[in-house]
Amino acid sequence: MQVNSEQTTRPAATRPPHAGTAGTGSGAGAAVDRGLGSDAEKAAALRKMKLLALGLLIIMAVIFVFAFALQKQYPWLEYVRAAAEGGMVGALADWFAVTALFKYPMGIKIPHTAIIPRRKDQIGASLGEFVETNFLSEQVVQEKLASVDIARKAGAWLSGPGGAERVAKEGAAVIRGAFKVLNDDDVQAVIESMVRKHLLTPPWGPPVGRLAERIFADGHHHTLVDLLVDRTVDWVRDNHETVSRLVSDRSPQWVPQFVDGLVGDKVYVEILKFTKAVQADPQHQVRQSIDTYLTSLAQDLQHDPVMIARAEGIKAQVLGDPEVRELASRTWGTIKAALLGAVDDPHSELTVKFKAAVHDFGTRLVVDPELAGKVNAWIGDAAGYLVKTYRSDIAGVITDTVARWDAEETSQKIELQVGKDLQFIRINGTVVGALAGLAIFTVAHLAFG
Repeated sequence: MQVNSEQTTRPAATRPPHAGTAGTGSGAGAAVDRGLGSDAEKAAALRKMKLLALGLLIIMAVIFVFAFALQKQYPWLEYVRAAAEGGMVGALADWFAVTALFKYPMGIKIPHTAIIPRRKDQIGASLGEFVETNFLSEQVVQEKLASVDIARKAGAWLSGPGGAERVAKEGAAVIRGAFKVLNDDDVQAVIESMVRKHLLTPPWGPPVGRLAERIFADGHHHTLVDLLVDRTVDWVRDNHETVSRLVSDRSPQWVPQFVDGLVGDKVYVEILKFTKAVQADPQHQVRQSIDTYLTSLAQDLQHDPVMIARAEGIKAQVLGDPEVRELASRTWGTIKAALLGAVDDPHSELTVKFKAAVHDFGTRLVVDPELAGKVNAWIGDAAGYLVKTYRSDIAGVITDTVARWDAEETSQKIELQVGKDLQFIRINGTVVGALAGLAIFTVAHLAFG
C-alpha cells in the first residue's frame, strides 16, 4: 500500500519540463506553470486520499487487535471485533481491486492485475473506436453545428466592435507572411510562364481580326475616324504657310515666285475644302474607303497567312524574351509593393474597403436568415465531409498517441486523473465491510447463540 501511495507522486515530481518552453515568452511559461501546478495539485489530493484510506485500514486493524484481546472480558467487544474484521476485509479487497488497475499488488504478478499497463494499447484502440463511433459521426457533427448556429454568431462578431479590424489585422499578417515565404524569382518565373502560355504562344492575328471585325461591324471605329478628320481639318486650317511653302519648294526653279504663291494658295484652299467635305459628310467616299480597308484588314488578320505572319513578327518585336522578363518583374514588383503598402496602412483604401465588406457581410449574416441558413449548410456539409473522410485518421490520433506512451507513464497519467475518486472505493469498502461484518455477526449470533 505504501508503494502504491508513492507511485502517484512521481509524475508531478519527475516530469521533465516541456522542451518548447524555453524562450517562448512569459505567456507560454505561465501556461506551462499552470499545467504543472494542476498536476501537482492532483497528485497532492490523490496522496491525501490514499493516506485517508490507509488510515482507516490501520484504525480498523488497531480496533480489531484490542477487541480480539478483550472480547472475553467484555463480550460486547465481539460486535466491535466483527465490525473491525469486516472493515479490514473490505479495505484490503478494495485496495487490491484499485491497485490491480495500475500495477501488480506488492509487486506480485497475480493474473488479471496491472490491467492498464498490460492492456494499454487495447485500451487506446478501444477509446479511439469509441470516439470514432459515437462522436465522429457525420450526423452528430452536423446536428451539433446546426444547433450552434455558427453563421449568426460569426456574423454578430464580425459586425460587432473590433471584429472586422481583427479579421483585417490577421489577413494582413497572412499576406505579409506569404510574401516572406514566396521567392520573388519563382513568382516572376510563374508570371513569365503564364504570359508566354496565354499571351505569346497563341497567334495574335485571328483573335485581333475577330475583335476588329466586331468593332468595325458595329461602327465603333467611326468615333476615331471623326477625331482624325477633325484634327486634319484643324491642322490644315492653321498651317496655310506650311502648305504654300511645300508647294513652292517642289515647283521648278524657272516658275516665277508670284505663280508659286498663287498655286500654293489654290492648293491650300482645295485641301481645306476637301477635308471639310470629308468632315461634313458621314457617307463621304473617303470614309467609305476607310471602312472598306479596315474590314479587309480584319479579314486578312483572320485568314491571310501573310498578314498573320506579319502580325506574329510584330508580336515578336514588341514582346521578346527581355521584354517578357521585364514585364513579369514589373508586374510582381507592382503587386507586391501595392499590397504591402495597403495592408501596412490601416487607413488605406484597400484596408478600409475590406473592413467595410467584412462588417457588411457580418451584418447580412445576422439579419438575413436565408444567407445564414446557406452558410450554416455549407459549414455543416464541409464538416460532415471532413468527418466522413478523415474520421478514422482523427480517431487514430488517440490510438497512436496511447500506443506511444510508456506503460508505466500511462498508468500514472490515468491514476493521476481518476485515482482520487477510486480511493473513495477503498474508504467505502472499509465502511461497508465494517457494517456487513457487524450485520453478519449479529444475525449469526442471534440465530445460533
